[in-house]
Amino acid sequence: MISREELMKIRILHQQGLSQRAIAEQLGVSRNTVKRYLSEPDEEPNYTPRPQAISKLDDFKPYLKSRIAQASPIHLSAVVLLREIQERGYEGRITILRMYLYQLRGKEKPQEVIRFETPPGKQMQVDWGQMRGGKNPLHAFVAVLGYSRTLFVALTDNMRYETLEKCHEQAFEYFQGIPEQIWYDNMKTVVIERDAYGEGKHRFHKSFYQFAKTMTFVPKLCRPYRPQTKGKVERMVQYVRNNFYRPLSTKLSSSNLMLDVETGNIKLRHWLDEIANERIHDTTKEKPSTRLKREQPYLQSLPPELLPALPVAEVDLPLPFLNQYDTIPMHHDLNVYEQFAEAL
Repeated sequence: MISREELMKIRILHQQGLSQRAIAEQLGVSRNTVKRYLSEPDEEPNYTPRPQAISKLDDFKPYLKSRIAQASPIHLSAVVLLREIQERGYEGRITILRMYLYQLRGKEKPQEVIRFETPPGKQMQVDWGQMRGGKNPLHAFVAVLGYSRTLFVALTDNMRYETLEKCHEQAFEYFQGIPEQIWYDNMKTVVIERDAYGEGKHRFHKSFYQFAKTMTFVPKLCRPYRPQTKGKVERMVQYVRNNFYRPLSTKLSSSNLMLDVETGNIKLRHWLDEIANERIHDTTKEKPSTRLKREQPYLQSLPPELLPALPVAEVDLPLPFLNQYDTIPMHHDLNVYEQFAEAL
């Protein structure tokens, strides 16, 4: 059985002078089919359209539309929305969800960028991402190891040099090691002048250069307009914004609350340990936490000041010495800590 479109083509080709054999070969149908519809020009094909297949996503489309409208103009990623509808019983794959979101938002599927792979312990990429502007800014220091794709993030209210250095130390502690190289863009707290002493010989911030020497890593600058050289971390800035900050901030804003640095970093650590570094990475097809275990032996050792503190030995103190502290009040009433814990 042929469609109305194929019937139209048969008649057009016949009017153009093609033989029945040529029409059949061109359209991929039998010669008898062509002969039948040309001998009976008034006959229409008995075409019954196939019923549209039911998608596993259909029951969740109303929720997705309302959730996107609620968050607008903030963009919610497919990963976040997948997690939310899975809690409501969705059993399909993220591919179906992504295709629906592309159609819903009227956008084309983005082209994938081919990224360079690096051996374990070789490289880390660093970047800043602004999560919120205005009078109460919120910035995200984002670091990702090139081999394992393990992610570290710290929220701050500024991007000063002292903050940059502290965030590096926190990242090294989190990864339990220091990579051989760290790649940056044109951060003013990192580089003063690119190619100051010749091509590839940059003039680094004096304090930062000393910090790099102390921590035994080599700072590297990315080439402009080359997404492959720092694409891993740039993609992770978007990942943090779309999968951590925006979902959390939209939920808080519905209760007239604003995310602060301290609460955000507490939430971040849980998100890193339980979600971001436990997901199956699209490129490596493994969990970053699993690959980190293979990468850690190749990382450089932490300096003494970043090593975990040794446990303090217990000392037997006389009873009168201990009793004198019984009446010292806590910094805050216990109810304050309990309320803060419940809020998280």
